[in-house]
Amino acid sequence: MTTANETKTLKNFINGEWTTPSGTDFIDIVNPADTREVVAHVQQSTADDAAAALTAAEEAFKTWKKVPSPQRGEYLYKIAAIMEEEQEELANIIVKEEGKTYADALKEIVYAAGIVKFYAGEGRRMTGRIIESDMPNVQIETHKEALGVILVVTPWNFPLSIPVWKIAPAILCGNTVVLKASSETPLTASKFMEIIQKAGVPAGVVNQIVGPGRLVTEMIHHPAVKGITFTGSNRVGNLIYQEASKDMKRVLLEMGGKNPLIVMEDADIETAVQLAAAGGFGQTGQACTATGRVIVHKDIIKEFTEKLVARAKEIKVGNGFEEGVDIGPQVSEGERQSTLDLVKKAVEEGAEVLVGGGIPQKAGTEHGYFVEPTVIGGVTSSMTIGQEEVFGPVISIIETSNIDEAIEIANDIAFGLSASICTKNLSYMTKALNEIQAGIVKVNMTTTGTFFQAPFGGYKQSSTGTYKELGSEAVEFYCQNKTRYINSN
Repeated sequence: MTTANETKTLKNFINGEWTTPSGTDFIDIVNPADTREVVAHVQQSTADDAAAALTAAEEAFKTWKKVPSPQRGEYLYKIAAIMEEEQEELANIIVKEEGKTYADALKEIVYAAGIVKFYAGEGRRMTGRIIESDMPNVQIETHKEALGVILVVTPWNFPLSIPVWKIAPAILCGNTVVLKASSETPLTASKFMEIIQKAGVPAGVVNQIVGPGRLVTEMIHHPAVKGITFTGSNRVGNLIYQEASKDMKRVLLEMGGKNPLIVMEDADIETAVQLAAAGGFGQTGQACTATGRVIVHKDIIKEFTEKLVARAKEIKVGNGFEEGVDIGPQVSEGERQSTLDLVKKAVEEGAEVLVGGGIPQKAGTEHGYFVEPTVIGGVTSSMTIGQEEVFGPVISIIETSNIDEAIEIANDIAFGLSASICTKNLSYMTKALNEIQAGIVKVNMTTTGTFFQAPFGGYKQSSTGTYKELGSEAVEFYCQNKTRYINSN
Protein backbone atom coordinates (compact mmCIF):
# COMPACT_ATOMS: atom_id res chain seq x y z
CA MET A 1 0.00 0.00 0.00
CA THR A 2 1.28 3.46 -0.93
CA THR A 3 1.59 5.79 2.03
CA ALA A 4 2.44 9.45 2.33
CA ASN A 5 6.11 8.64 2.92
CA GLU A 6 6.52 5.80 0.45
CA THR A 7 7.76 6.17 -3.12
CA LYS A 8 6.78 3.17 -5.15
CA THR A 9 8.89 1.66 -7.95
CA LEU A 10 6.49 0.53 -10.64
CA LYS A 11 6.54 -2.76 -12.50
CA ASN A 12 4.72 -4.21 -15.47
CA PHE A 13 1.71 -6.44 -14.91
CA ILE A 14 2.02 -9.28 -17.40
CA ASN A 15 0.21 -12.62 -17.31
CA GLY A 16 -0.93 -12.05 -13.75
CA GLU A 17 2.57 -11.30 -12.42
CA TRP A 18 4.53 -8.17 -11.58
CA THR A 19 7.69 -8.05 -13.68
CA THR A 20 10.54 -5.56 -13.75
CA PRO A 21 10.77 -3.61 -17.03
CA SER A 22 13.90 -4.42 -19.03
CA GLY A 23 14.78 -0.86 -20.05
CA THR A 24 17.71 1.05 -18.65
CA ASP A 25 16.05 4.48 -18.55
CA PHE A 26 14.30 5.75 -15.43
CA ILE A 27 11.87 8.60 -14.86
CA ASP A 28 10.34 9.99 -11.68
CA ILE A 29 6.66 10.88 -11.39
CA VAL A 30 6.34 14.03 -9.29
CA ASN A 31 3.40 15.60 -7.54
CA PRO A 32 2.23 18.44 -9.83
CA ALA A 33 1.14 20.43 -6.78
CA ASP A 34 4.58 20.14 -5.21
CA THR A 35 7.29 18.92 -7.55
CA ARG A 36 9.66 18.32 -4.63
CA GLU A 37 7.66 15.16 -3.90
CA VAL A 38 8.46 12.11 -6.00
CA VAL A 39 5.34 9.93 -6.21
CA ALA A 40 6.75 6.97 -8.14
CA HIS A 41 9.90 5.71 -9.82
CA VAL A 42 9.43 4.23 -13.28
CA GLN A 43 11.90 1.97 -15.03
CA GLN A 44 10.97 2.20 -18.68
CA SER A 45 9.76 -0.82 -20.62
CA THR A 46 11.13 -1.92 -23.98
CA ALA A 47 9.61 -3.44 -27.10
CA ASP A 48 10.39 -6.88 -25.63
CA ASP A 49 8.27 -6.10 -22.56
CA ALA A 50 5.42 -4.91 -24.77
CA ALA A 51 5.64 -8.06 -26.89
CA ALA A 52 5.54 -10.23 -23.77
CA ALA A 53 2.36 -8.50 -22.60
CA LEU A 54 0.72 -8.92 -26.00
CA THR A 55 1.71 -12.59 -26.16
CA ALA A 56 0.24 -13.18 -22.70
CA ALA A 57 -3.00 -11.53 -23.76
CA GLU A 58 -3.08 -13.57 -26.96
CA GLU A 59 -2.67 -16.82 -25.04
CA ALA A 60 -5.29 -15.87 -22.41
CA PHE A 61 -7.79 -15.02 -25.14
CA LYS A 62 -8.00 -18.67 -26.16
CA THR A 63 -9.78 -19.57 -22.93
CA TRP A 64 -11.28 -16.24 -21.84
CA LYS A 65 -13.42 -15.94 -24.98
CA LYS A 66 -15.12 -19.24 -24.04
CA VAL A 67 -16.20 -18.01 -20.60
CA PRO A 68 -19.93 -17.12 -20.71
CA SER A 69 -20.50 -13.38 -20.58
CA PRO A 70 -22.54 -13.53 -17.33
CA GLN A 71 -19.52 -15.17 -15.67
CA ARG A 72 -17.22 -12.51 -17.10
CA GLY A 73 -19.60 -9.98 -15.64
CA GLU A 74 -19.20 -11.50 -12.19
CA TYR A 75 -15.50 -10.65 -12.27
CA LEU A 76 -16.44 -7.04 -13.02
CA TYR A 77 -18.75 -6.93 -10.00
CA LYS A 78 -15.80 -8.05 -7.85
CA ILE A 79 -13.57 -5.36 -9.37
CA ALA A 80 -16.15 -2.67 -8.63
CA ALA A 81 -16.54 -3.81 -5.03
CA ILE A 82 -12.78 -3.66 -4.42
CA MET A 83 -12.59 -0.21 -6.03
CA GLU A 84 -15.21 1.02 -3.60
CA GLU A 85 -13.48 -0.62 -0.64
CA GLU A 86 -10.14 0.97 -1.56
CA GLN A 87 -11.41 4.33 -2.74
CA GLU A 88 -9.45 6.28 -0.13
CA GLU A 89 -6.13 4.87 -1.32
CA LEU A 90 -7.12 5.38 -4.95
CA ALA A 91 -8.10 8.99 -4.27
CA ASN A 92 -4.79 9.70 -2.54
CA ILE A 93 -2.91 8.34 -5.54
CA ILE A 94 -4.92 10.37 -8.05
CA VAL A 95 -4.47 13.61 -6.09
CA LYS A 96 -0.73 13.14 -5.72
CA GLU A 97 -0.13 11.91 -9.26
CA GLU A 98 -2.57 13.96 -11.37
CA GLY A 99 -3.25 16.95 -9.14
CA LYS A 100 -7.04 16.75 -8.79
CA THR A 101 -8.77 17.89 -5.65
CA TYR A 102 -9.55 15.08 -3.25
CA ALA A 103 -13.29 15.60 -3.81
CA ASP A 104 -12.89 15.30 -7.59
CA ALA A 105 -10.73 12.20 -7.18
CA LEU A 106 -13.44 10.53 -5.08
CA LYS A 107 -16.05 11.44 -7.69
CA GLU A 108 -13.94 9.84 -10.38
CA ILE A 109 -13.64 6.63 -8.38
CA VAL A 110 -17.39 6.42 -7.72
CA TYR A 111 -18.03 7.08 -11.41
CA ALA A 112 -15.49 4.46 -12.49
CA ALA A 113 -16.96 1.84 -10.16
CA GLY A 114 -20.39 2.61 -11.60
CA ILE A 115 -19.05 2.01 -15.11
CA VAL A 116 -17.69 -1.39 -14.08
CA LYS A 117 -21.02 -2.40 -12.52
CA PHE A 118 -22.90 -1.23 -15.60
CA TYR A 119 -20.86 -3.47 -17.87
CA ALA A 120 -21.08 -6.31 -15.37
CA GLY A 121 -24.83 -6.14 -15.91
CA GLU A 122 -24.34 -6.08 -19.67
CA GLY A 123 -23.00 -9.62 -19.32
CA ARG A 124 -26.60 -10.82 -19.10
CA ARG A 125 -27.74 -8.64 -21.98
CA MET A 126 -25.40 -9.94 -24.70
CA THR A 127 -28.07 -10.98 -27.14
CA GLY A 128 -28.27 -11.80 -30.83
CA ARG A 129 -31.24 -11.88 -33.22
CA ILE A 130 -33.30 -14.48 -35.02
CA ILE A 131 -34.03 -13.41 -38.61
CA GLU A 132 -36.76 -14.87 -40.79
CA SER A 133 -35.38 -17.00 -43.63
CA ASP A 134 -36.51 -17.24 -47.26
CA MET A 135 -36.35 -21.03 -46.97
CA PRO A 136 -38.21 -23.45 -44.70
CA ASN A 137 -36.10 -25.29 -42.14
CA VAL A 138 -33.37 -22.64 -42.32
CA GLN A 139 -32.78 -20.45 -39.30
CA ILE A 140 -30.72 -17.25 -39.48
CA GLU A 141 -29.23 -15.85 -36.31
CA THR A 142 -26.70 -13.20 -35.36
CA HIS A 143 -24.11 -13.74 -32.68
CA LYS A 144 -21.56 -11.41 -31.09
CA GLU A 145 -17.98 -12.65 -30.88
CA ALA A 146 -14.90 -11.11 -29.29
CA LEU A 147 -12.23 -9.54 -31.48
CA GLY A 148 -9.10 -10.74 -29.67
CA VAL A 149 -6.41 -8.62 -28.05
CA ILE A 150 -7.30 -4.94 -27.54
CA LEU A 151 -4.57 -2.33 -27.15
CA VAL A 152 -5.81 0.35 -24.74
CA VAL A 153 -3.96 3.69 -24.76
CA THR A 154 -5.18 6.22 -22.21
CA PRO A 155 -4.46 9.81 -21.08
CA TRP A 156 -3.59 11.31 -17.72
CA ASN A 157 -6.56 13.61 -17.06
CA PHE A 158 -8.94 10.85 -15.90
CA PRO A 159 -6.35 8.23 -14.96
CA LEU A 160 -8.88 5.75 -13.56
CA SER A 161 -12.21 6.26 -15.29
CA ILE A 162 -10.94 6.31 -18.88
CA PRO A 163 -8.96 3.05 -18.60
CA VAL A 164 -12.00 1.56 -16.84
CA TRP A 165 -14.51 2.58 -19.49
CA LYS A 166 -12.37 0.89 -22.13
CA ILE A 167 -11.22 -2.21 -20.24
CA ALA A 168 -14.57 -3.13 -18.67
CA PRO A 169 -16.54 -3.53 -21.93
CA ALA A 170 -13.50 -5.06 -23.66
CA ILE A 171 -13.14 -7.96 -21.25
CA LEU A 172 -16.90 -8.28 -20.77
CA CYS A 173 -17.14 -9.06 -24.49
CA GLY A 174 -14.46 -11.76 -24.19
CA ASN A 175 -11.42 -9.83 -25.34
CA THR A 176 -8.11 -9.59 -23.52
CA VAL A 177 -6.29 -6.31 -22.98
CA VAL A 178 -2.90 -4.65 -22.82
CA LEU A 179 -3.02 -1.21 -21.22
CA LYS A 180 -0.50 1.49 -22.05
CA ALA A 181 -1.50 4.29 -19.69
CA SER A 182 -0.10 7.81 -19.81
CA SER A 183 3.47 8.22 -18.62
CA GLU A 184 2.18 11.06 -16.41
CA THR A 185 -0.11 8.80 -14.35
CA PRO A 186 1.15 5.19 -14.33
CA LEU A 187 0.67 4.74 -10.58
CA THR A 188 -3.12 4.96 -10.80
CA ALA A 189 -3.11 2.40 -13.61
CA SER A 190 -0.87 0.09 -11.60
CA LYS A 191 -3.21 0.34 -8.63
CA PHE A 192 -6.08 -0.66 -10.91
CA MET A 193 -4.07 -3.72 -11.97
CA GLU A 194 -3.70 -4.64 -8.28
CA ILE A 195 -7.48 -4.51 -7.98
CA ILE A 196 -7.92 -6.70 -11.05
CA GLN A 197 -5.50 -9.19 -9.54
CA LYS A 198 -7.38 -9.18 -6.20
CA ALA A 199 -10.64 -9.79 -8.05
CA GLY A 200 -9.22 -13.05 -9.39
CA VAL A 201 -9.37 -12.15 -13.07
CA PRO A 202 -7.49 -14.95 -14.87
CA ALA A 203 -3.85 -14.30 -15.72
CA GLY A 204 -3.26 -12.59 -19.03
CA VAL A 205 -6.77 -11.21 -19.45
CA VAL A 206 -5.63 -7.72 -18.43
CA ASN A 207 -1.99 -6.63 -18.71
CA GLN A 208 -0.22 -3.31 -18.28
CA ILE A 209 3.15 -1.98 -19.32
CA VAL A 210 4.80 1.20 -18.06
CA GLY A 211 6.95 3.00 -20.55
CA PRO A 212 7.23 5.61 -23.29
CA GLY A 213 4.55 6.32 -25.84
CA ARG A 214 6.86 5.33 -28.69
CA LEU A 215 6.16 1.68 -27.83
CA VAL A 216 2.61 2.05 -29.10
CA THR A 217 3.52 2.09 -32.79
CA GLU A 218 5.14 -1.33 -32.70
CA MET A 219 2.36 -2.69 -30.49
CA ILE A 220 -0.26 -1.63 -33.05
CA HIS A 221 1.39 -3.84 -35.67
CA HIS A 222 1.65 -6.91 -33.45
CA PRO A 223 -0.43 -9.64 -35.14
CA ALA A 224 -2.33 -10.40 -31.92
CA VAL A 225 -3.78 -6.87 -31.73
CA LYS A 226 -7.23 -6.73 -33.31
CA GLY A 227 -8.39 -3.36 -32.03
CA ILE A 228 -6.89 -0.13 -30.69
CA THR A 229 -8.79 2.28 -28.48
CA PHE A 230 -7.23 5.65 -27.66
CA THR A 231 -8.20 8.81 -25.83
CA GLY A 232 -5.89 11.80 -26.01
CA SER A 233 -4.60 14.53 -28.29
CA ASN A 234 -5.45 14.86 -31.96
CA ARG A 235 -1.79 14.74 -32.89
CA VAL A 236 -1.26 11.33 -31.30
CA GLY A 237 -4.68 10.08 -32.35
CA ASN A 238 -3.94 10.83 -35.98
CA LEU A 239 -0.64 8.98 -35.76
CA ILE A 240 -2.36 5.93 -34.25
CA TYR A 241 -5.04 6.03 -36.94
CA GLN A 242 -2.44 6.13 -39.71
CA GLU A 243 -0.49 3.23 -38.24
CA ALA A 244 -3.57 1.08 -37.65
CA SER A 245 -4.82 1.70 -41.18
CA LYS A 246 -1.69 0.04 -42.58
CA ASP A 247 -2.96 -3.26 -41.17
CA MET A 248 -6.67 -2.35 -41.59
CA LYS A 249 -7.21 -2.71 -37.85
CA ARG A 250 -10.25 -1.48 -35.98
CA VAL A 251 -9.68 1.84 -34.19
CA LEU A 252 -11.68 3.92 -31.72
CA LEU A 253 -10.35 7.43 -31.14
CA GLU A 254 -11.68 10.07 -28.76
CA MET A 255 -9.68 13.28 -28.97
CA GLY A 256 -9.98 17.01 -28.48
CA GLY A 257 -12.78 19.48 -28.03
CA LYS A 258 -13.33 23.24 -28.07
CA ASN A 259 -16.70 23.06 -26.47
CA PRO A 260 -19.17 25.96 -26.60
CA LEU A 261 -21.72 27.10 -24.04
CA ILE A 262 -24.27 29.38 -25.68
CA VAL A 263 -25.89 31.89 -23.31
CA MET A 264 -28.98 33.51 -24.81
CA GLU A 265 -30.60 36.79 -23.78
CA ASP A 266 -33.37 35.04 -21.82
CA ALA A 267 -31.00 32.89 -19.77
CA ASP A 268 -30.79 33.08 -16.00
CA ILE A 269 -27.44 34.80 -15.73
CA GLU A 270 -26.52 33.37 -12.33
CA THR A 271 -27.14 29.87 -13.65
CA ALA A 272 -25.18 30.58 -16.82
CA VAL A 273 -22.20 31.84 -14.84
CA GLN A 274 -22.28 28.75 -12.65
CA LEU A 275 -22.40 26.48 -15.70
CA ALA A 276 -19.56 28.33 -17.41
CA ALA A 277 -17.34 28.30 -14.33
CA ALA A 278 -17.98 24.64 -13.57
CA GLY A 279 -17.39 23.63 -17.18
CA GLY A 280 -14.37 25.83 -17.80
CA PHE A 281 -12.55 25.81 -14.47
CA GLY A 282 -13.59 22.45 -13.00
CA GLN A 283 -10.90 19.76 -13.16
CA THR A 284 -8.52 22.71 -13.85
CA GLY A 285 -9.99 22.79 -17.36
CA GLN A 286 -8.23 19.52 -18.08
CA ALA A 287 -11.16 17.69 -19.64
CA CYS A 288 -11.88 17.07 -23.31
CA THR A 289 -15.44 18.28 -22.66
CA ALA A 290 -14.36 21.47 -20.83
CA THR A 291 -16.11 24.72 -21.72
CA GLY A 292 -13.53 26.52 -23.85
CA ARG A 293 -15.87 29.08 -25.40
CA VAL A 294 -18.85 30.92 -23.94
CA ILE A 295 -20.93 32.48 -26.73
CA VAL A 296 -23.01 35.20 -25.07
CA HIS A 297 -25.86 37.30 -26.45
CA LYS A 298 -24.94 40.98 -26.76
CA ASP A 299 -27.86 42.12 -24.59
CA ILE A 300 -26.47 40.39 -21.49
CA ILE A 301 -22.76 40.05 -22.24
CA LYS A 302 -21.70 42.92 -19.98
CA GLU A 303 -23.52 41.61 -16.90
CA PHE A 304 -22.55 38.01 -17.62
CA THR A 305 -18.88 38.91 -18.04
CA GLU A 306 -18.75 40.93 -14.83
CA LYS A 307 -20.25 38.07 -12.85
CA LEU A 308 -18.01 35.43 -14.44
CA VAL A 309 -14.93 37.51 -13.66
CA ALA A 310 -16.13 37.88 -10.07
CA ARG A 311 -16.66 34.12 -9.86
CA ALA A 312 -13.19 33.44 -11.23
CA LYS A 313 -11.69 35.64 -8.53
CA GLU A 314 -13.40 33.54 -5.85
CA ILE A 315 -11.92 30.24 -7.02
CA LYS A 316 -9.25 28.91 -4.69
CA VAL A 317 -6.26 27.32 -6.39
CA GLY A 318 -3.99 24.98 -4.46
CA ASN A 319 -2.98 21.50 -3.43
CA GLY A 320 -5.89 19.09 -3.86
CA PHE A 321 -5.52 17.85 -0.29
CA GLU A 322 -6.11 21.33 1.19
CA GLU A 323 -9.50 22.19 2.62
CA GLY A 324 -11.50 24.60 0.47
CA VAL A 325 -9.39 24.26 -2.67
CA ASP A 326 -11.52 24.39 -5.83
CA ILE A 327 -8.98 23.45 -8.48
CA GLY A 328 -5.51 21.95 -8.44
CA PRO A 329 -2.48 22.37 -10.69
CA GLN A 330 -2.00 21.41 -14.30
CA VAL A 331 -0.40 18.01 -14.65
CA SER A 332 3.00 19.13 -15.95
CA GLU A 333 5.17 22.11 -16.77
CA GLY A 334 4.56 21.46 -20.46
CA GLU A 335 0.80 21.63 -20.04
CA ARG A 336 1.05 24.82 -17.98
CA GLN A 337 3.32 26.49 -20.52
CA SER A 338 0.98 25.54 -23.35
CA THR A 339 -1.88 27.27 -21.50
CA LEU A 340 0.16 30.39 -20.81
CA ASP A 341 1.34 30.52 -24.43
CA LEU A 342 -2.23 30.43 -25.75
CA VAL A 343 -3.26 33.21 -23.35
CA LYS A 344 -0.34 35.32 -24.55
CA LYS A 345 -1.24 34.62 -28.18
CA ALA A 346 -4.82 35.73 -27.52
CA VAL A 347 -3.60 39.10 -26.26
CA GLU A 348 -1.31 39.50 -29.26
CA GLU A 349 -4.29 38.87 -31.55
CA GLY A 350 -6.43 41.53 -29.86
CA ALA A 351 -8.28 39.79 -27.03
CA GLU A 352 -8.20 41.04 -23.43
CA VAL A 353 -7.39 39.11 -20.28
CA LEU A 354 -10.11 40.18 -17.84
CA VAL A 355 -8.86 38.15 -14.90
CA GLY A 356 -6.02 35.71 -14.32
CA GLY A 357 -3.79 34.80 -17.21
CA GLY A 358 -0.69 33.98 -15.23
CA ILE A 359 0.85 31.94 -12.45
CA PRO A 360 -0.62 32.53 -8.96
CA GLN A 361 1.72 34.30 -6.58
CA LYS A 362 0.76 32.94 -3.20
CA ALA A 363 2.21 30.69 -0.57
CA GLY A 364 1.76 27.01 -1.23
CA THR A 365 1.75 27.20 -5.02
CA GLU A 366 5.37 28.12 -5.73
CA HIS A 367 6.47 24.51 -6.27
CA GLY A 368 3.57 23.38 -8.46
CA TYR A 369 2.24 23.78 -11.99
CA PHE A 370 -0.53 26.20 -11.10
CA VAL A 371 -2.37 28.61 -13.40
CA GLU A 372 -4.81 31.31 -12.39
CA PRO A 373 -8.45 30.85 -13.45
CA THR A 374 -8.60 33.02 -16.54
CA VAL A 375 -11.37 34.84 -18.42
CA ILE A 376 -10.59 36.36 -21.80
CA GLY A 377 -12.92 38.87 -23.47
CA GLY A 378 -13.13 40.20 -27.00
CA VAL A 379 -12.45 36.79 -28.53
CA THR A 380 -13.50 35.96 -32.10
CA SER A 381 -13.58 32.61 -33.89
CA SER A 382 -10.72 33.69 -36.12
CA MET A 383 -8.32 33.96 -33.17
CA THR A 384 -6.07 31.07 -32.24
CA ILE A 385 -7.69 30.78 -28.83
CA GLY A 386 -11.08 30.67 -30.56
CA GLN A 387 -10.01 27.52 -32.41
CA GLU A 388 -7.41 25.60 -30.42
CA GLU A 389 -8.07 23.52 -27.31
CA VAL A 390 -6.40 25.11 -24.28
CA PHE A 391 -6.71 22.25 -21.74
CA GLY A 392 -6.29 24.61 -18.84
CA PRO A 393 -8.55 26.83 -16.67
CA VAL A 394 -9.27 29.39 -19.40
CA ILE A 395 -12.65 30.61 -20.66
CA SER A 396 -12.99 32.71 -23.81
CA ILE A 397 -16.05 34.95 -24.23
CA ILE A 398 -17.45 35.52 -27.72
CA GLU A 399 -20.30 37.93 -28.44
CA THR A 400 -23.32 36.97 -30.56
CA SER A 401 -26.43 38.80 -31.77
CA ASN A 402 -28.90 35.95 -32.25
CA ILE A 403 -29.38 32.19 -32.05
CA ASP A 404 -28.45 31.55 -35.68
CA GLU A 405 -25.17 33.41 -35.32
CA ALA A 406 -24.48 31.67 -32.01
CA ILE A 407 -24.88 28.24 -33.60
CA GLU A 408 -22.75 29.29 -36.56
CA ILE A 409 -19.97 30.31 -34.14
CA ALA A 410 -20.39 27.09 -32.18
CA ASN A 411 -19.93 25.07 -35.38
CA ASP A 412 -17.04 27.15 -36.72
CA ILE A 413 -14.47 24.77 -35.33
CA ALA A 414 -12.62 21.59 -36.28
CA PHE A 415 -13.97 19.80 -33.22
CA GLY A 416 -17.43 18.56 -32.29
CA LEU A 417 -17.38 16.82 -28.94
CA SER A 418 -19.72 18.55 -26.49
CA ALA A 419 -21.88 21.69 -26.43
CA SER A 420 -24.58 23.30 -24.33
CA ILE A 421 -27.10 26.12 -24.46
CA CYS A 422 -28.45 28.11 -21.54
CA THR A 423 -31.97 29.36 -22.29
CA LYS A 424 -35.64 29.13 -21.30
CA ASN A 425 -36.80 29.39 -24.91
CA LEU A 426 -38.02 26.07 -26.33
CA SER A 427 -37.38 27.23 -29.89
CA TYR A 428 -33.74 28.04 -29.04
CA MET A 429 -33.36 24.66 -27.32
CA THR A 430 -34.73 22.77 -30.31
CA LYS A 431 -32.58 24.68 -32.78
CA ALA A 432 -29.44 24.07 -30.75
CA LEU A 433 -30.18 20.37 -30.26
CA ASN A 434 -30.80 19.91 -33.98
CA GLU A 435 -28.15 22.15 -35.51
CA ILE A 436 -25.06 22.11 -33.29
CA GLN A 437 -22.47 19.78 -34.81
CA ALA A 438 -21.39 17.83 -31.75
CA GLY A 439 -21.77 14.31 -30.45
CA ILE A 440 -23.19 15.58 -27.15
CA VAL A 441 -25.53 18.58 -26.93
CA LYS A 442 -27.08 19.65 -23.63
CA VAL A 443 -29.60 22.22 -22.45
CA ASN A 444 -29.03 24.19 -19.23
CA MET A 445 -26.19 21.89 -18.20
CA THR A 446 -22.40 22.04 -18.24
CA THR A 447 -20.53 20.82 -21.30
CA THR A 448 -18.64 18.53 -18.94
CA GLY A 449 -19.95 15.38 -17.33
CA THR A 450 -21.49 12.29 -18.86
CA PHE A 451 -23.70 9.47 -17.60
CA PHE A 452 -22.08 6.12 -18.23
CA GLN A 453 -25.31 4.49 -19.42
CA ALA A 454 -25.43 6.92 -22.38
CA PRO A 455 -23.15 6.76 -25.44
CA PHE A 456 -20.19 9.14 -25.59
CA GLY A 457 -18.37 10.33 -28.68
CA GLY A 458 -17.78 13.33 -30.89
CA TYR A 459 -18.15 14.60 -34.43
CA LYS A 460 -15.50 15.91 -36.81
CA GLN A 461 -11.94 15.89 -35.45
CA SER A 462 -13.09 14.91 -31.97
CA SER A 463 -13.57 11.27 -32.87
CA THR A 464 -13.29 8.61 -35.53
CA GLY A 465 -17.08 8.59 -35.29
CA THR A 466 -17.62 4.96 -36.29
CA TYR A 467 -18.12 3.66 -32.75
CA LYS A 468 -19.19 5.13 -29.42
CA GLU A 469 -17.84 4.73 -25.92
CA LEU A 470 -19.95 4.17 -22.80
CA GLY A 471 -23.51 2.91 -22.78
CA SER A 472 -24.60 -0.34 -24.33
CA GLU A 473 -23.32 1.03 -27.65
CA ALA A 474 -19.70 0.62 -26.52
CA VAL A 475 -20.05 -3.14 -26.84
CA GLU A 476 -20.16 -2.81 -30.63
CA PHE A 477 -16.51 -1.78 -30.90
CA TYR A 478 -15.33 -4.76 -28.90
CA CYS A 479 -17.39 -7.35 -30.79
CA GLN A 480 -17.71 -8.65 -34.31
CA ASN A 481 -21.13 -9.83 -35.44
CA LYS A 482 -21.38 -13.22 -37.07
CA THR A 483 -24.43 -14.23 -39.11
CA ARG A 484 -25.12 -17.96 -38.75
CA TYR A 485 -27.32 -20.01 -41.08
CA ILE A 486 -28.63 -23.32 -39.77
CA ASN A 487 -30.32 -25.84 -42.06
CA SER A 488 -32.20 -28.26 -39.83
CA ASN A 489 -32.64 -30.90 -42.58
